[in-house]
Amino acid sequence: MNVQVEDLGKNMVKLTVEVEATAVDAAIKSAYNKQKNRIAVPGFRKGKVPQAMIEKMYGAEVFYEDAANILLQTNYPAAVEESGVDVVSQPTIDVTQIEKGKAFIFTAEVAKRPEVTLGKYNGVTVTKIDTSVSEEEVDAEIEQQRNANARTVTVTDRAVQEGDTAVIDFEGFVDGVAFEGGKGENHPLEIGSHSFIDTFEDQLVGKNAGDEVDVNVTFPEQYQAQELAGKPALFKVKIHEIRAKELPELNDEFVQDVSEFDTMAEYREDTKKKLQERKENAAKGTKEDEAIQKIIDKSKMEIPEAMIDMQAQSMVEEFAQRIAAQGMSFEQYLQFTGMTVDKLKEQVRPEALQRIQSSLVLEQIVKEENIVASDEDVDAEVEKMAAMYGMKAEDLKSYMGDSEKESMKRDIAVKKAVEFVMANVKERAKAKSKTVEADAE
Repeated sequence: MNVQVEDLGKNMVKLTVEVEATAVDAAIKSAYNKQKNRIAVPGFRKGKVPQAMIEKMYGAEVFYEDAANILLQTNYPAAVEESGVDVVSQPTIDVTQIEKGKAFIFTAEVAKRPEVTLGKYNGVTVTKIDTSVSEEEVDAEIEQQRNANARTVTVTDRAVQEGDTAVIDFEGFVDGVAFEGGKGENHPLEIGSHSFIDTFEDQLVGKNAGDEVDVNVTFPEQYQAQELAGKPALFKVKIHEIRAKELPELNDEFVQDVSEFDTMAEYREDTKKKLQERKENAAKGTKEDEAIQKIIDKSKMEIPEAMIDMQAQSMVEEFAQRIAAQGMSFEQYLQFTGMTVDKLKEQVRPEALQRIQSSLVLEQIVKEENIVASDEDVDAEVEKMAAMYGMKAEDLKSYMGDSEKESMKRDIAVKKAVEFVMANVKERAKAKSKTVEADAE
């Protein structure tokens, strides 16, 4: 294999890879073996047609696409390793030559990890945050717990109201024709959640269980399914059931049901303590974010677009998994919100960029401060993970390969870099003006 690296600027490089002809012939042979059982030729049983005959009938290029995929699966990772480029994006690959008896040549345009020139990171100034807890906040938290412990009851003596959950069947039609993905059965829809398109939920308010309702909505002009974009739709809806929350009384009996305490006074005190801990943890996270952002602002790095694209795609996939865990397919979510994958990717791009920048500056601090994660650090992290999964630490560790352990060490080192930064921050009260804030820096 021969690999040439061309710098395209802005942390993009092109790898030009040449693979020997013998590997091409072997890949074509593998492609033939993969396809031969699907090729029928009169006079031969399936799977028994000679490779040469197939190539004569359909042309030698009949196996080239599969052969190219086989060659890329093996040779692209090897080319990246040989190039020494720290690749941080999916490749854009172009096959420039594949022919029997000749070398296989392809190019791969990729983003490389940007170099970071750090700004000030020791002694960063962050805003001091008040973490005191008021009685009103305690009241609000207890009310939230009251709502969380509410009973869900079936309502039979009134119509749908805001905040109710209506259990519905629905089917959507455009121009009188049902469209794909517009049908659901026994779907619990919280009225006021705005999880369904346009004014869908509003049109159920005032309706009763057993009612069949025509719901008229309009899809957004910018809609992921082009055939539906901007069009009016009719949903045939059947309301099976109306569910509402029934809140418990706030008394000692409630306290005994939801906690280990006997009296409301004890419960309030514990609630205040937990709120205090939560606010302190939130303040810690906020100050970390502020400190890291200030380091980013003072640092220099050029982030390639392809790197941001890959991070944004990863974030959209994470979001799709969370939606699926809530019982709705990602396709249904897109349909009922009028969102598209491209819109989602555009929405998360600022956060994707921030994640990349944070990661890069912290990794650079790890290098400059010679921060390392010891075997003891790894053992402690494994102990935490094992406790979460209800496993023995030694069993969990036995499942981990060297790459997993090295990845864990990198993550631990980054956490230590955050701790290093935060151990050296300076706190100040919130500035009253931009001038004061600039002076404080």
